[in-house]
Amino acid sequence: MTKPVIGFIGLGLMGGNMVENLQKRGYQLNVMDLNKDAVATCVARGAKSVSSAKELAASSDIVMLCLTTSAVVEKLVYGDDGILAGIKEGSVLIDFGTSIPSSTRKIGADLAAKGAGMIDAPLGRTPAHAKDGLLNIMAAGDMDTFNKVKPVLDEQGENVFHLGALGAGHTTKLINNFMGMTTVCAMSQAFAVAELAGVDRAQLFDIMSAGPSNSPFMKFCKNYAVDGVSDLGFSIANANKDLGYFLKMVEDLGTESKIAEGSSANLQAAFDSGLGNGNVPEIFDYFLKLAK
Repeated sequence: MTKPVIGFIGLGLMGGNMVENLQKRGYQLNVMDLNKDAVATCVARGAKSVSSAKELAASSDIVMLCLTTSAVVEKLVYGDDGILAGIKEGSVLIDFGTSIPSSTRKIGADLAAKGAGMIDAPLGRTPAHAKDGLLNIMAAGDMDTFNKVKPVLDEQGENVFHLGALGAGHTTKLINNFMGMTTVCAMSQAFAVAELAGVDRAQLFDIMSAGPSNSPFMKFCKNYAVDGVSDLGFSIANANKDLGYFLKMVEDLGTESKIAEGSSANLQAAFDSGLGNGNVPEIFDYFLKLAK
């Protein structure tokens, strides 16, 4: 059976490794990114470089996005030379990034009007997993569209979940990141308060990890706050963006989250202090210097 031609926009660390995995598995790729070196690397393995999202969509059966923000996704979809202008009837757009669910549903409706489908499929795990096709993929969209692209998703993910109607993937990812990043903020401040109070941080970890608070996130926080090892691999800037998206989502749902507001305020303050490029547990440094 002939493999679909894939158009891929967003060749960062995650996207670039996803493309390499697909190329190893025999897919033809059309690629696009502002980073010309990243494009050249893919082209050297046999990909075709395209100059616009419209051209990429017109020459691809499946369009994949691995981008930073909903604003960037919307610009690439709705621009004069955008995906919507070029996408073919029967094609599918897959958004692997973390986006605002209401934006995802709007794009899906506009694609449907042109006879194209959409899947939101945010990712879990790391770029190293992406290179080996071992990601966790939280996919959502109508079942026929999901089944159409599932063989390709199965070659990119070890665990591919179908979560329901379009937008459910991004919703689940934002809830997951709200929980995880709030946990990291709380645990990092716990270690900072222990230091300010003269309590041994390593001993605090031993006591807390012996109880129900123990978790991988606690270990990531301990690795930085106690051992000086920053190994979570998710930046304060990205966490700050995702908490902002979570707050927009709960607003769209007609509710609020004071907990998320607190986490978001701390992440924003850490970002404003110059820590945005650091991994999230490095917010410990912000809490350690925080004055009333």
